[in-house]
Amino acid sequence: MTLLSSLCRCYCRGEALIAKLAPLFALAARLYVAKAFFLSGLTKIRDWDTTLLLFTEEYQVPFLTPPIAAVLATGGELALPVLLVLGLFGRFAAAGLFILNAVAVISYPGLAPIQLKDHLLWGVLLAYLLIHGCGAWSFDRLWQGHCGRKPFG
Repeated sequence: MTLLSSLCRCYCRGEALIAKLAPLFALAARLYVAKAFFLSGLTKIRDWDTTLLLFTEEYQVPFLTPPIAAVLATGGELALPVLLVLGLFGRFAAAGLFILNAVAVISYPGLAPIQLKDHLLWGVLLAYLLIHGCGAWSFDRLWQGHCGRKPFG
């Protein structure tokens, strides 16, 4: 056995071991992002008058009136994280939250650098979930198995 073949075998074993962590990583990403958005939605419904004022005075959401933007943002922040945590229509939920996150960054010019860093992290995690799916520990994966389709992501 050559040194190269030993290194290749060792690398392949390590890669297989790390690949087994993918469902855990996907679940952790789903929980982390969902918590941030869901808590934001709860804050919005807790004081609806302030939410409307913010959407009227501070946030400059393009193409939507402030009341409609407030309702859509709040609804998205409350419903989509639940789907994401369950991994039910996970890519849809990740895409919706990705768009919501992007609109938040664009529409609020007063975002501090630390807040922008959070939004970038959420965006990267949501892009990962959108591209790779919610992983093996999701209702999407269960559903795909019952539909007779080969599971993906």
